[in-house]
Amino acid sequence: METRPIAPMFGREGRNLRIETLTQLRWLALFGQLFTVLAVAFGFKFDVPLRWCLAVIGASAVLNVFVEVYYPKSLRLEERPAMALLAYDVLQLSTLLFLVGGLDNPFFILLLAPVTIAAVSLRPRQIVAIVLLALASAGFLSIYHWPLPWFPGAALELPLLYRFGVSIAFLVATAFICTYAAQVAHEARNLSLALTATELVLERENHLSRLDGLAAAAAHELGTPLATIAVVSKELRRAKLPEEFAEDIDLLNEQAHRCRDILGRIASLASEEHPQLDHIKLRHWIEHVVAPFRRRLVDIEIDMAGEGDEPIVANNPALAYGIGNFVDNALDFALTRVVVRASWTKEKINIRIVDDGPGFPNEILPQIGEPYLKGKSNRRLKAGNVAGMGLGIFISKTLLERTGAKLLFSNRNGAVVEVVWNRHQFETGPKFSLSHLPTGPEGIS
Repeated sequence: METRPIAPMFGREGRNLRIETLTQLRWLALFGQLFTVLAVAFGFKFDVPLRWCLAVIGASAVLNVFVEVYYPKSLRLEERPAMALLAYDVLQLSTLLFLVGGLDNPFFILLLAPVTIAAVSLRPRQIVAIVLLALASAGFLSIYHWPLPWFPGAALELPLLYRFGVSIAFLVATAFICTYAAQVAHEARNLSLALTATELVLERENHLSRLDGLAAAAAHELGTPLATIAVVSKELRRAKLPEEFAEDIDLLNEQAHRCRDILGRIASLASEEHPQLDHIKLRHWIEHVVAPFRRRLVDIEIDMAGEGDEPIVANNPALAYGIGNFVDNALDFALTRVVVRASWTKEKINIRIVDDGPGFPNEILPQIGEPYLKGKSNRRLKAGNVAGMGLGIFISKTLLERTGAKLLFSNRNGAVVEVVWNRHQFETGPKFSLSHLPTGPEGIS
């Protein structure tokens, strides 16, 4: 029940910006800048250095046209080219602000736009570079800039204390927005990777399940033609044919019997080791889930108790993988035994997986179920061959929750994983669909 980590495969590509995204945002900014400059110059009749402003806006328009002509829209930029384009946006807007009042101009707040884009799409080193560039530009504009366009014959002079307060507010806003956006984007990427891993795991389980049925069907279908071949080869052996064909006919008959034996073993494996019954008793289903792990040195005990008739399990790969992965995880940390305890009432079905190991680290116990955990003691949470990430538990938790289960994690002389279902839903067949998986960090509790 191992899950190969997929972050190395998808993590880098998940950050890269499409060049079309940047060009579209830049066009939006340029039209906004052009409209504002023309409105101030001709609408309010303010003294605006129009030629210089149009030159700065035109330079960005030329860059955008060049990028759109020479690069495909689907191109995803590496970190350095993306950082260079965002740095250009910071400098272009800073130049425009220099011409129209610097930080005295209320539109200086738009410097946060490229900073926010960098925070959600670049790595920490590049983010810091863009933030420092924006802060340096703001610091320069707070001291050096052309006068703010104002009514003819009048000049707007803002108090020094007010300018200082605006600079501090910009610094705080930059730090807060950048940190928040980077954190949200990081969690969204992690969740997206984890859900992709969940989809791959479920597809693998479905594929293995289908293979068992196909093996049994193939053994049944091929049995008849092989029997016919065996009968014909026997008849040919009895016929008075030249002796030179006798050895070939014997070999044909021998190989036909061998094929029938192989197909018989395949059918036996499909029916005995991997039963494909759609509805089986809870005890037999748990035995089937636990069976692959009984080769370990740690003992696995199954305890069954409940009110009334034993529940019937509507088997599906999501259930088997989820419970099996928790059993596998418990075996890795148990000292002597793992207990799978199933109980039921008329309304509920409860499965507890208990081991006598060190338990879950207290520092991350409230976080269990999130895809990528960080902590000094999170070695308890494994993810396939990679320890300490929590991806394996996230996958199992997600699969089981999508079948209607509620999960609880605790420590009681070892780790305890408790899974609870509504009995009616459990017996009639829990539904699972990857199309209903969450798409944002807030979707998984």
